[in-house]
Amino acid sequence: MPIQRIFHMQLGTDGGTERFFLRLTKAFHARGIEQQFAVRPGTSWRGALDGMGRVHEGHYLRRWPNWWLRTQLLRREMRRWPADVVMGWRAPTARLMPSSGPAVRIVRLGDYPHHLGHFGHVDCIVGNAPNVLSHCENLGWTGRREIISNFATESGSEAVPRSALDTPEDATLVFAPGRFVSTKGFDTLVRAVARTPDLWLWLAGDGPDRADLEALVDGLGLRARTRFIGWVSDPSAYAKAADIYCVPSRKEPLGNVLLEGWMAGVPVISTRTEGPSWAATDRENALMVDIDDVAGFAGALGELAASPALRAALVEGGHRRLSERFSEARVVDQYLDLFERLRSGRG
Repeated sequence: MPIQRIFHMQLGTDGGTERFFLRLTKAFHARGIEQQFAVRPGTSWRGALDGMGRVHEGHYLRRWPNWWLRTQLLRREMRRWPADVVMGWRAPTARLMPSSGPAVRIVRLGDYPHHLGHFGHVDCIVGNAPNVLSHCENLGWTGRREIISNFATESGSEAVPRSALDTPEDATLVFAPGRFVSTKGFDTLVRAVARTPDLWLWLAGDGPDRADLEALVDGLGLRARTRFIGWVSDPSAYAKAADIYCVPSRKEPLGNVLLEGWMAGVPVISTRTEGPSWAATDRENALMVDIDDVAGFAGALGELAASPALRAALVEGGHRRLSERFSEARVVDQYLDLFERLRSGRG
């Protein structure tokens, strides 16, 4: 019998993992699979789950008061609604996995866990890129593991008018989304834009480094041609207004933002972090530069700004790579095949 029920545990806040979680659960819903969800209260994306299944909201992690009681109540609900698959998103959810029962227990990882102390009840780790699984193996994981990557979907949204952010129509516009933390490398991008005359910059996101980034923008004299958009639920609407899409990260296990750039139809520049180096091919579907290489990033920005032909070639190459390796149908089929294989193996 095909997989009919999946229980998801997604206790994150806002980021690429959460955006992909919504895409995958919507794809499962479209295949007729029943789902339930455990999420933390107050997320911006909670409403996107409406109509796909029951949602259990609570603080289930140990840093919250009364976590133990909430966890027991959640496990009771999971027993009342027996699923074929229990799927955790991010490493901390491994601790919430049921210790017994017929359900296949999977943790999907898009980042590097610090340890595997809670993974004792996990049947399989799914990594969205090879380097994630290599990291788990280095921590001592010897169980089942599978690479299933992400996919991006067309949002259907129109490009945000540049006039909405007081940006000239004829400017060469650079766009980058993400959380404002050191690992995302936005400071490298800001310094590179400062070296490239006449570029305008839109930054979508928020985080603890925002004040430092704004100070850097001011110090480099970029305030007039930089826009801090804040956190947005649909970055693609802003990406579509841009001429160049940037992934300046210092660490990126896969990089949902890379796939989202390709889907938006904008030429991509990315640093050679682990995930983009695996997913992209230099000068075929992205321009790749070294991590923290401000001069190299500035050179790539200038080259793309000056070459409509190169921009068009990278856009075409990005769409081709998406259809070959990162399509929704391919990824959903891979998950369902894995679920069946794991369940059959239990016999």
